Amino acid sequence: MRSDLHKLFDFGYISITPELHVEVSRKIKEEYENGRDYYALHGKKLAVTPVAPKDRPSSQFLQWHNQNVYLG
Repeated sequence: MRSDLHKLFDFGYISITPELHVEVSRKIKEEYENGRDYYALHGKKLAVTPVAPKDRPSSQFLQWHNQNVYLG
């Protein structure tokens, strides 16, 4: 993951659904009056995902992140 996207993920401005689609919070625009580049990613499937299921992001962690960190 790109470092800017990773930081946005850590701070809850973006998240990944269990189906591996990008979700972008409206808080980016509200708090930074920006985000156009990131909103272009909203709803898109991750461009690169590991082939082996064991190497993919944990769906349990993604669910936790969506409920506890994501600023939806």
